Amino acid sequence: MTKPTVYVTRRIPDEGLALLRETCEVRVWEGSLPPARDVLLREVADAAGVLTMLSDRVDAAFFDAAPALKVVGNYAVGYDNIDVPEATRRGIPVGNTPGVLTDTTADLAFALLMAAARRIVEGAAYVQSGAWKTWGPMTLLGQDVHGATLGIVGMGRIGQAMARRGRGFDMRVLYHGGGRDLDFEAEPVTLDDLLRQSDFISLHCPLTPQTRGLIGARELALMKPTAILINTARGAVVDSKALYDALANGTIAYAALDVTDPEPIPMDDPLLGLDNCLIIPHLGSASHATRGKMARMAAENLLAGLRGDRLPTCVNPGVYDGDISIK
Repeated sequence: MTKPTVYVTRRIPDEGLALLRETCEVRVWEGSLPPARDVLLREVADAAGVLTMLSDRVDAAFFDAAPALKVVGNYAVGYDNIDVPEATRRGIPVGNTPGVLTDTTADLAFALLMAAARRIVEGAAYVQSGAWKTWGPMTLLGQDVHGATLGIVGMGRIGQAMARRGRGFDMRVLYHGGGRDLDFEAEPVTLDDLLRQSDFISLHCPLTPQTRGLIGARELALMKPTAILINTARGAVVDSKALYDALANGTIAYAALDVTDPEPIPMDDPLLGLDNCLIIPHLGSASHATRGKMARMAAENLLAGLRGDRLPTCVNPGVYDGDISIK
């Protein structure tokens, strides 16, 4: 019996690849950068399943190029790289990898908060430059985390995990969006009130038409001049130019970003020239254990779709009940 062909757009941990290879013919893009658009469209021509990354654009042209496609598995919890309504109209289920990266991403977000508050990266650069000559009472003063106010924008799984970490530091937690059935103390507020009151603002909302550019010049102006903004959601949730202006002009104190818009950030982007902006290369889920779990989950989604079974984590369940009105 002929094995179905699966195309994987980047090498992933063996937990996923080995599972796919048991029953599928698997082709993997081995490059360190994503496959070029023309390569991607050519490679999916005979694929029954495709395991995509958040850097792969999956749109109508992609589906047109893949007439045998039965299922798409996205190696991420977010899926703004995929035209989900188009997939639904074509009857193609799309899977993602929620849950397994919740705590790992929250760990990273809180690490960014701590690094920004206590100016860890600046301190390391200070030592490496040879500037450290003696202990100084005014050297690289930062901000206290314990007892401060943490504002969470998007109180889903990761937002709640971030909030729990804040509660462990005796932080007051405010939130906007989500937050059903919380098992810890937190205060729902409007976005404007959250921005005005918070010492740290951490973004955990998905990228949608409503959240694109959610944090712009007006929102940044509402924040305290001592405020620190952390973004581990999607870069486009923040207006990058407005953020640069706010950081350069002292409207807010600091930003710590795991994501940028565009991504990767161009080397001539003015944000890179600021001492009060820490940028890292989208490392939210980057632990050995979590990336392995994500690989297995993505593979299980693909295998279910190839069998004609319901995907364990499907973002467009309308493909199963005939509802193609998903937004």
